Amino acid sequence: MASVAEFCDAVDNSTITVDVVGCSAYLAATETDEVLAGVMEGLNVFFLLFAGAAVFLMQAGFAMLCAGSVRQKNVKNIMLKNLLDACGGAIGFYTVGYAFAYGTNDEGGKNFIGTSNFFIRNFTSGEDLIGWFFQFAFAATAATIVAGTVAERCKMAAYLCYSVFLTGFVYPVVVHSIWSGDGFLTAFRDDPFRDVGNVDFAGSGVVHMTGGATALVAAIVLGPRKGRFYDEDGNPLETPATFQAHSVALQILGTFILWFGWFGFNPGSALAIDNSESAATAALCAVTTTLAAACGCATAMFFDSIMDARATGEVSYDLTMAMNGCLGGLVGITAGCSVVQPWAACIIGVIAGLVYYGFSKLLIALKIDDAVDAVPVHFANGMWGVIAVGFFADPTLMAIAGYNEEKGGVFYGVGGDLLIVQIVAVLWIVGWVAAIMTPFFLVLNALGMFRVDALEEEVGLDISHHRGSAYDLTAPKKEDVEELMEVRASRHGKVEVPKEVAQAAETEA
Repeated sequence: MASVAEFCDAVDNSTITVDVVGCSAYLAATETDEVLAGVMEGLNVFFLLFAGAAVFLMQAGFAMLCAGSVRQKNVKNIMLKNLLDACGGAIGFYTVGYAFAYGTNDEGGKNFIGTSNFFIRNFTSGEDLIGWFFQFAFAATAATIVAGTVAERCKMAAYLCYSVFLTGFVYPVVVHSIWSGDGFLTAFRDDPFRDVGNVDFAGSGVVHMTGGATALVAAIVLGPRKGRFYDEDGNPLETPATFQAHSVALQILGTFILWFGWFGFNPGSALAIDNSESAATAALCAVTTTLAAACGCATAMFFDSIMDARATGEVSYDLTMAMNGCLGGLVGITAGCSVVQPWAACIIGVIAGLVYYGFSKLLIALKIDDAVDAVPVHFANGMWGVIAVGFFADPTLMAIAGYNEEKGGVFYGVGGDLLIVQIVAVLWIVGWVAAIMTPFFLVLNALGMFRVDALEEEVGLDISHHRGSAYDLTAPKKEDVEELMEVRASRHGKVEVPKEVAQAAETEA
């Protein structure tokens, strides 16, 4: 179409009145389109800014959950690791991670890894830049999953190594294979695998399975905490020791922050909000995310109560089971949040609660020590979430979310192509992470860089690595308390020392 200037220059003098009106209308329409385009771009940028910020807030959720779950002597250590996850994730994803994940390849076709846009040098718009921010928040989440599993016995040097390596290389390769435009499993090509490609809308597999599988490998290589499964002589304990969480309040605060962050994680993965399809997808994601979390929480808690009552004859309700069942439901719905009906989200959440319970017990039976149960939550339920799409994906919702509407879950009678692709994606992620991270952790372990020594572990990493305890638990001196009471007695007559104060002073003494 000709420019406004060319259009107006071509006006014929004999029809000046009509053409001036046409020129004015053209100019007004053009300006309106430009303004509208600017508004739509701004709306999408703000949408991803909010969603990315909510996902980033999950770092605080992980920090509080992990800090509450470990013993008091290791609180500083785990919170510093959570903070450095965000820092390392930003640096790693800025330098090479984003290029490996979303960079194009001059050869064309399906590629294993991106090879362009290192140091994000090729961005030309606000939408490009906010896209990097949103994806960085996801990368940092994948790294944080590992920190909780290896808490209380992992060296800081090892942590820094795997955190940067995971966000800079291992995770981006998985992202490229499934979310980029030229990955071999992506659904966003003209010729996707089995005509559908992998449907992992917000990352049950890409984010949570990748982080969870890395955590599982790390836990196996690192070994359990002292006294968890073996006594001081190395003999297996008849019943594994339970290390009580030092702050249930921090645990539940972290869980609620994570649940809130998931409303950025899942609805935000629509990536835009400027059209009815994206808006409908984001809204559906909010509903399915809520229902799966609720059903996962209730299922894990009540199933555990039933099993415990059968064993002990007493009914009790475990808060840890409830919290992790909730998180398991959130992980389980993340892949299919945009393509399943609300009723299916409830079923996915119920099964997620059972998956968490079963896998948690399996780790204990195998003597694999996961300090915060991140592997059952993220790895096991990440796997379930990816596979669940193959059963429950609604073809109509697939079309709205941008996938092939001719494919769907097997429960809709449209064949098993999608289920096959989902299983292939699970096998690919497990194989890739295991093949890369197993030798990585073995080398760290062989070099003595992975685990703290026995005395440092016994004392606690806060004192041995971070210049003191996270809490000042010093009580007043007994003689100071007695002196205070004597002073008060001399002023107001005889005053007895309160029993609680005397006991606290005697304990300190």
